[in-house]
Amino acid sequence: MRAIWSGAVSFGLVSVPIKVYSATSSHDVRFHQVHGEDGGRIRYKRTCEVCGEEVTYADIVKGYETPEGELITLDENDLASLPVSTGHEIDVVEFVPNDQIDPMLFDKTYYLEPETKAAKPYALLREALNETDRTAVVKVALRQRETLALLRVRGKVIVLQTLIWTDEVREPDFDVLETDVELRPQELKMAASLVESMGADFDPAEFHDEYRDAMIDLIEAKRSDGDARPAPAAERSDDGADSMSDLLSALQASVDAARSSGGKQGSGSSDAESGTGSRSRTKSGRSSSRSGSSSGGTEAGSGSSGSSGRKSGSAGRSRSTSRGKSESATGTGSGTGSGSDAKPTGTRRRSRKTA
Repeated sequence: MRAIWSGAVSFGLVSVPIKVYSATSSHDVRFHQVHGEDGGRIRYKRTCEVCGEEVTYADIVKGYETPEGELITLDENDLASLPVSTGHEIDVVEFVPNDQIDPMLFDKTYYLEPETKAAKPYALLREALNETDRTAVVKVALRQRETLALLRVRGKVIVLQTLIWTDEVREPDFDVLETDVELRPQELKMAASLVESMGADFDPAEFHDEYRDAMIDLIEAKRSDGDARPAPAAERSDDGADSMSDLLSALQASVDAARSSGGKQGSGSSDAESGTGSRSRTKSGRSSSRSGSSSGGTEAGSGSSGSSGRKSGSAGRSRSTSRGKSESATGTGSGTGSGSDAKPTGTRRRSRKTA
């Protein structure tokens, strides 16, 4: 078992360090609500009935509606200001006879385990309760809220039995109980005789949850008959996951585009920087372009092809750098010529001045 709370039992000048363990557990068969068609789990969302939007836990506060229809909201700061006992002490208020405890007040049951050094005072308290046939009424703060409880003995262990408050017990209000009923002595005698015939010592171990046993048998029978299927995996459909997925897709597309563009630049630069072959193609392209007017459509076509190859090959470079290289090479080889040759020369001179 795992301790849920630790502290000390204090009565008079005696303090007994203890640990608190839950004494009971539920063995109910737990079911999920699932879609009968595909077995998917049914989930619930917290939505505001005014605006219809889904609300996160961080935006939820406690609200109290008055009988007049007014709404009072409390946040964490308001709750922290309440005078809640946070000490780890179980204070004994009084010792009362066992037969004065109404079982209707019982709530939850916990075991108290003593610390190793507190074994003697723990045993002293236990035996004192047994000898006097009394129960200790205590106050304890569990889970940030003070509650009324009892210390009673069960075998060798001291049990902490939390109680509900008396104003939480509803009073029966049945008119039929106020009706006068006449009971004959013979009827009372026969009823008492029946009770005596069915008398026995109570042993809770003789009883068990037949409904739970039948439910387990039903589940095992359906499983043995092959009426079981793998639980479906829930699809991630929250907006945050979709946004992240879209972001990653966009980043991957950007990386692919950058790699593709880098590949083109690399091939273009290799053509442009391959040496005299690239320059000769550029020169032949330009010379074919200059002689296209006198040589015919075929040479003009090859000139345009060479020019387009030069442009596509140098797409990743700066346009001014590519143009400067090709035009300086053309100016050096052509000397003086027609008007079309004067433009590259002029461009070369302007680039030198700028440099």
